[in-house]
Amino acid sequence: MTIANRKQREKEEMRTLILDAARKIFLEKGYYEASIRNIAEQIEYSPGTIYLYFKDKDEIFHSLHEEGFRRLLEKMKPLQHVSNPFERLKAIGSVYLDFAWNNKDFYDLMFIMQSPIDSEKDQEKWMMGHQTLEFLKNVLRQCQDIGHFKGMDINYLSFTIWSAMHGMSALFCRDRCKAYHEEGLEPTELMENGYRYFLAMLEKM
Repeated sequence: MTIANRKQREKEEMRTLILDAARKIFLEKGYYEASIRNIAEQIEYSPGTIYLYFKDKDEIFHSLHEEGFRRLLEKMKPLQHVSNPFERLKAIGSVYLDFAWNNKDFYDLMFIMQSPIDSEKDQEKWMMGHQTLEFLKNVLRQCQDIGHFKGMDINYLSFTIWSAMHGMSALFCRDRCKAYHEEGLEPTELMENGYRYFLAMLEKM
């Protein structure tokens, strides 16, 4: 390994270390209470070290957003090979719920935590998020081509479907599924059967 390659690897490892620490701090303190100093203390480095990699807290937060959406989109892209678009849509929903189930911290940062969402107007910053939404919209357009969702507006339809998926995911991530513990229902059971019921409604549209 050359010196340049080793330095690049060390740089990438430090960046990952900072992001992992930042994710923990953001989840513990929330966006507004988290600080560069908190993150530096978590990895036992000086705040100056953080600034060698990120210009401010906002850049760190958006890097975590991008990483989360990248992971989600990577799980969705293989579904392009599912020939029937409605079956592909059903699979996308399953992938979305599975992502929330296995990545509670990322899901919280991406969709639940209060943050300076006004920066969403910056298209470049939110590119991965927009790509993920466009992936869903394209599948819905293809569903319309084969007779589903006739006459429905893609924006309203995608928002409705996303809202349903987000509702189940957010309730799980914030431990609100415990409301059904007295009925003996586990979170996985609620999400799986809740999604099955939702699909039954979509099939009638």
